[in-house]
Amino acid sequence: MYVCLCNAISDKAIRNAVRQNKVHSIGELRKIIPVGTECGKCIRHAKAVIAEEHMSVPVDRVA
Repeated sequence: MYVCLCNAISDKAIRNAVRQNKVHSIGELRKIIPVGTECGKCIRHAKAVIAEEHMSVPVDRVA
């Protein structure tokens, strides 16, 4: 599903950026993909996708 219509950025692209680049914020995400650079209406949804992705990734256990 598209999160940022202005730049045609999908939730899948955001999830991939979070996993591959260890993104934790919109600022970090913007360095990789241009989300929210036009009208900004997608920022809230993009933040939610980042949070969802972090919650779905299992925490590494240190032995």
